[in-house]
Amino acid sequence: MRVLANPSRLKAALDRERLKGRSIGFVPTMGALHEGHLSLVRRAKRENDVVVASIFVNPTQFGPKEDYKRYPRDLGRDRRLLALAGADFLFTPSVAAMYPAGSQTVVKTGALAKPLCGASRPWHFDGVATVVLKLLVMTAPDRLYLGQKDFQQFRVVERMTRDFALPVKVVPCPIVRERDGLAMSSRNTYLTPDERRRAPAIRKALLEAARAAKSGSAGVSVLKKRLRNALESVGARVDYVEIADAVSLEPVVQLKARSTVLFAVAAYFGRTRLIDNLALKV
Repeated sequence: MRVLANPSRLKAALDRERLKGRSIGFVPTMGALHEGHLSLVRRAKRENDVVVASIFVNPTQFGPKEDYKRYPRDLGRDRRLLALAGADFLFTPSVAAMYPAGSQTVVKTGALAKPLCGASRPWHFDGVATVVLKLLVMTAPDRLYLGQKDFQQFRVVERMTRDFALPVKVVPCPIVRERDGLAMSSRNTYLTPDERRRAPAIRKALLEAARAAKSGSAGVSVLKKRLRNALESVGARVDYVEIADAVSLEPVVQLKARSTVLFAVAAYFGRTRLIDNLALKV
């Protein structure tokens, strides 16, 4: 696996691969890798000739009081894991390389970025879309692999690639979970033992809400109240619980037959904000 930090050198290396007729899959990450990330790399390896992964902790998607400086970083460990998973290139740009002095242009996201996480973190998806666009320009992949734990991020990036007519296929990949159901996340390492014990309540609450929705025993407002109560009963501080249209991400007030809805949750366990979701066809 080649490790490159210079965007021009990466582009030159990938141009050589394209000249040989090889397809390229791309997996963007912020490092602190876990099985969720590695599953994306392995899928990209099955579906492409060349796999590029990136590690870049993007400052523009963090708020002023968020965890940019303490976000977990372990490049040596991540390099070994990516090599074992089959990545051919690892791109590790600096902040200066991604945001050169004098940079002014950013991506302004729209309606998809406003609900759910966007309501409490209004800056976040502009930062995500901007850095992903930069990475796509630098790597020019055939396929981009994104996990669906960050379902709103997936929708925002998918929309951006269509709006800008980018020649890349966005491939959604399923959430990878711990044995007790907790969605894998780099931020899980922040949890204390007691918080980690309580955190699987998120998945349990989502499953119970989905079962109630399938049975028709409760409406949207009741389901959301049950979700909130289930999280608060284990000491979580709820950022949001929402039932939204799985395409537009707009909140729904009634479950309509044959529609697909997203049960989405963000909650704090101590200082750690965790997100999870479950898509359900009614």
